[in-house]
Amino acid sequence: MSGVLKIRIKLCSFAALGPGKADLLDAIERTGSITRAAKDQGMSYRRAWLLIDEMNRAFKEPVVAASFGGAKGGGTELTATGREVMALYRQVEKKAEAAIEAELEAIERLVSDDPRPAKTICKKR
Repeated sequence: MSGVLKIRIKLCSFAALGPGKADLLDAIERTGSITRAAKDQGMSYRRAWLLIDEMNRAFKEPVVAASFGGAKGGGTELTATGREVMALYRQVEKKAEAAIEAELEAIERLVSDDPRPAKTICKKR
């Protein structure tokens, strides 16, 4: 199935959690670094940092924590809250996709295998 459902959950007046932030959190968990996670997701370090800051402010407890110095030179990891948020978000995605599977398949059957090039739409006379 090529149809993809993208879930975006409004968290508060200034923040939402959607596929981009979820993928960034997954990348942080996988790489242990904001820099490497940003590169993995094709975004600047600043953009990644701003998204993380937004999420950390939106939740009661931070979702990402950084450590500085030490033998490994520091790093970044998801907190227990961050791991819980990600698990819940992925569950929401799976449940939503399962709930509308038939409709997604019906839409997919209507999509052209060979889309026509763009053209100007004219009124019928």
